Amino acid sequence: MRLILMGAPGSGKGTQAEKLMDEYDCRQISTGVLLRQAIESGSDLGNKVQKIMSEGLLVSDEIVLDLIKNELSGIGESSFLLDGYPRNINQAQSLRDFLENIDKPLDFSILIDVPSEILIKRLSGRRTCSLTGKTLNVYFSSQSDLDECLSSGGELVQREDDNEESIIKRIEVYEQQTEPMINFYRSAGLLLTIDGQGSVDDVYLRLKKLMEL
Repeated sequence: MRLILMGAPGSGKGTQAEKLMDEYDCRQISTGVLLRQAIESGSDLGNKVQKIMSEGLLVSDEIVLDLIKNELSGIGESSFLLDGYPRNINQAQSLRDFLENIDKPLDFSILIDVPSEILIKRLSGRRTCSLTGKTLNVYFSSQSDLDECLSSGGELVQREDDNEESIIKRIEVYEQQTEPMINFYRSAGLLLTIDGQGSVDDVYLRLKKLMEL
């Protein structure tokens, strides 16, 4: 199984990726992890990445693709799930060409679709209990879970970037970047779309059923 999992911030993409990896023994390939590993290795490429990031610049598509190529070239016939890549149409096209060259074309590109108003509530309502570290949501968590944190002396802490204005901008950027990729994978017959609303388990069941069709 070779797939890409796409979804906006707050879509639950990361949680579904973990469930897929556990059940299907699927290897996650995350660009964020690869960039950190490159820096920690002290290699020429890693030093180049560190310099770019320290200057607040974006790592080029070419460098990210090189990291992806190195990782995919060493996994043999293992299943893989790409997380955080591709992010734009150029990356999608370059990835397609590379995977075809090594005879490992994608099986699916799965889009977890959640309405914007739900995404905003999921993100703006997200809180962390200062006492337990548990992640809660003022819109979706039970009142008893929220009260448990507060009655124990904890506080419900919100991340600075989880304000509504920042969230709306993040969603808009995601949509602008992703729309061309959705069309790209749809035209290639690889796009599968699932409804990302509901519980984690409900969404995962939909995901599995769709993949098995």
